[in-house]
Amino acid sequence: MYQIIVYIKFLLSSTNQHGVHSPFVYNFVTKCLYGRERYTAYSDLDNYRNTLKRSKIELEITDLGEGSKTLDSKKRKVSEMVRASSSSKKESKLLFRVAQYFKFKSILELGTSLGMGTYAFALANPSSKITTIEGCPNKLDYTKSQLAENITFINGDFKTIIPSLKQQNFDCIFFDGHHNKEATIQYFESLLPKAHNESVFIFDDIYWSKEMTEAWEYIKSHKAVTVTVDCFHLGFVFFRKEQAKEHFKIRV
Repeated sequence: MYQIIVYIKFLLSSTNQHGVHSPFVYNFVTKCLYGRERYTAYSDLDNYRNTLKRSKIELEITDLGEGSKTLDSKKRKVSEMVRASSSSKKESKLLFRVAQYFKFKSILELGTSLGMGTYAFALANPSSKITTIEGCPNKLDYTKSQLAENITFINGDFKTIIPSLKQQNFDCIFFDGHHNKEATIQYFESLLPKAHNESVFIFDDIYWSKEMTEAWEYIKSHKAVTVTVDCFHLGFVFFRKEQAKEHFKIRV
C-alpha cells in the first residue's frame, strides 16, 4: 500500500525533459534516460533473463539485509528469484544506457543477486573494471558461474568489505542490497570518500519502504550531493561541484 500511495504522489509531482533547465540534467534525461536506440546488448540481457527464468536450480539463501517482500523460503528457485528480486527488464536496460552514456570505467555494486545489473554494466563497457559484493555465498557462486568477464566477485557483509576496498575511487557505485534506512545511510557515508567530481551513485528501490524513502531524503540533503534525479525505482546522485543544488523527479 505504501508503494502505491507514493507512486501516485510521484506521478503527480514528476515531470519530463520539459521541466528541466539544467543542461547537464537535460542531456542526461533526453540522451540517456529517454534513449530510444535499440542496442544489441538488449537481446543479450533478455537472453540472460530468460536463461534464469528457465533454470531448475534451487539455492539455499542467506539474507543479510531486509530480504524479499515476496519470497520467504530459505530455499528459493532461481526462476522465482529473477521474477521477484532481480533488476527488472526495463531497469537493467536503463542501467546499461547509464553506464554507456557516462562511460564508466570503474563500478562498485552492492548486492550482486543473480547478476542482471552486473551484466548490464559489463555489456556497456567490456573494458570497465567491475567489483560486485554479495552477502549470500550460494547466490554469488551461481552468478559467478554465469558471468565471468571483467568482474571481481566478493562474498561478504558490506559493512566488513567496504573498509577493505583498495580502489581509491569509483565512477559509479550501485546500491542494490540491504534495503534498510540505517544501513543505506551508513554505506553511503562510508563510500563518499570513493567518489570523485564525476562519480554517479545509483540507489535501487528508494520507495521500497518508508524507511528507504527517508534514507533517500537524507542523501538528497547531504552537503556533498549537488544534483539528484529520482526515477522512482532508481535514484541517481551526482557530486558535480559546478552544478547548483537541484533535485529532479523524472518519469521514465
